[in-house]
Amino acid sequence: MKCPFCGNAETQVVETRVAEDGLFIRRRRQCAHCEKRFTTYERPDVTFPAVVKKDGRRIEFDRSKLVGSMNLALRKRPVSTEQVDSAIERIEEKLLNMGVREVPSTRIGELVMRELKRLDKVAYVRFASVYRSFEDIDEFRTLVEEVRR
Repeated sequence: MKCPFCGNAETQVVETRVAEDGLFIRRRRQCAHCEKRFTTYERPDVTFPAVVKKDGRRIEFDRSKLVGSMNLALRKRPVSTEQVDSAIERIEEKLLNMGVREVPSTRIGELVMRELKRLDKVAYVRFASVYRSFEDIDEFRTLVEEVRR
């Protein structure tokens, strides 16, 4: 594993932990050259279903898009990185357990909304307002009232 700071190929594993859910291994490494530390994650290599967009296009599942959209909704919210990682792992697990070759993007959006609702109500409202393309304030008000209950 190359050091992300100096590019040196010699790094040493300092600590290894299995994630709480057992789905990946977290390794802390230290560079032999610059002595900086960094974290790597070891996950099984699995094939996710293709994502079918609203316009019918099929694209590969991209974990970074999922992470980006959740982080955008959770921006400046009191939710830990570990909680976000766990939510993303749950979404990925559900996608894999569906046992299908293709999944509509709307289904992924619903999974994200369910996880955000559990993590942070404000992030849920942020994501839902964009995801559902609210046209007027009444739709927004209805969503906020739903969350309050």
